[in-house]
Amino acid sequence: MAVPCTAVAEQSEKKSFDSLKQKSLKKSISISGIGLFTAERTTLTIHPSPSDTGLIFQRSDLPEKPIVEATLDHVVGTPRCTILGKNNFIIHTVEHVLAAFNAMGIDNALLELSGPEVPIMDGSAEPFVEAILESGIAEQEEMKEIHPLRSPVSWSDGKVHLVAIPAEEFSISYTLHFPQSNILRSQYLQAPVASEHFSKEIAPSRTFCFFEEIAPFIENGLIKGGGLDNAVIIKNDIVINPDGIRFSDEMVRHKILDLIGDLSLIPDFSAHIIAIRSGHASNVAFARELYNQIKMEKV
Repeated sequence: MAVPCTAVAEQSEKKSFDSLKQKSLKKSISISGIGLFTAERTTLTIHPSPSDTGLIFQRSDLPEKPIVEATLDHVVGTPRCTILGKNNFIIHTVEHVLAAFNAMGIDNALLELSGPEVPIMDGSAEPFVEAILESGIAEQEEMKEIHPLRSPVSWSDGKVHLVAIPAEEFSISYTLHFPQSNILRSQYLQAPVASEHFSKEIAPSRTFCFFEEIAPFIENGLIKGGGLDNAVIIKNDIVINPDGIRFSDEMVRHKILDLIGDLSLIPDFSAHIIAIRSGHASNVAFARELYNQIKMEKV
């Protein structure tokens, strides 16, 4: 059973890691739950991997146990989540676990799934952080390759904007804007993408939605596993979850979480990201622009 990430984080602080060296897990660990979109119960078993192998998903429920690398080239859809696919199989909702791995500095791991979707758990990245910390982080000999962005990159579509500017560290500023909602309106947050801050301030934030917006999806069987135990649901401008929200600005924190996960599909970089009203589709489109700039600068 995973232990609270705050407790394990305090223990892990005693171990000092070289931030420039690659990392994996110390041992395999499993967590189980249902998928948000498929409602299928799956087990995610995370295994240590050698240096320079990256993050790889494997569908152990399929013949030959096919794999797909967690890279931008394998994104096949962004319908309210990020989907990876290769040949004839797909994996839904990879963004939360990828955000946890990115922020916690895990470079190499095999993520074995017994079904088509990463478990949604409580709708946050906290269970994945807890699993990483419970397994333990193993420092590897090989060095990370982190590209420091040298020139700004931008992407816009209507009222959605994303910009990357050169910076020494990876950080994100996000502006959320829902003028039609009195409870949300606008929220802004700037956050470093660093393990301690992420585990305490970003990872616990849950996915959120307006009931009126998702009702048609539920009626049409497109969101089969969603509920009050794995999402913040707003109905008639009221949060209807019995336990309320975890932060006064939980929604913008989760938007940062999603963006970290989507940007983890490209190689490591240092830059400050400014995002306004972005979602998975725009995150991925921006990631392509950013990756193209990184490749151009490396030539």
